[in-house]
Amino acid sequence: MTETDSLQDVLATEHAAVYVLGVLGARTSQSGAPDLYATLRAAYDAHRGRRDQLTGLVAAAGATPEAAATAYDLPTGLETPEGVTLAGLELERACADVYAAAVASTTGEDRALMIGALNDAAVRALGLRGTPEMFPGAGEYADR
Repeated sequence: MTETDSLQDVLATEHAAVYVLGVLGARTSQSGAPDLYATLRAAYDAHRGRRDQLTGLVAAAGATPEAAATAYDLPTGLETPEGVTLAGLELERACADVYAAAVASTTGEDRALMIGALNDAAVRALGLRGTPEMFPGAGEYADR
């Protein structure tokens, strides 16, 4: 896998994250669950920024950035704040998995970006009731 291919994979993941977080935010009451809403809003903004940054990196590498799909599969159980929280946690864990894989296939500034994104996803997972992991994004070493 080339470095650009790896960035494309991460970009595709960011497109999905932005979409799903938009739905999770729409299913969360800003007045009824303000902490959850704020957490989801911050995650949405972070993923949107990362998506835009990756789009620029892929284009700068001379490739056509991966386009967003028209729709993505949504998690089930979004009727309660607990279900939304769990869906957000699983999303951040999935993003961490993709970032961890990208760390292995990137170098230099791109690798530094992937490490930062992996760290950010791990911290956001903690804000969604996740547990600290020694190696976030490396499921085979996680105590989930």
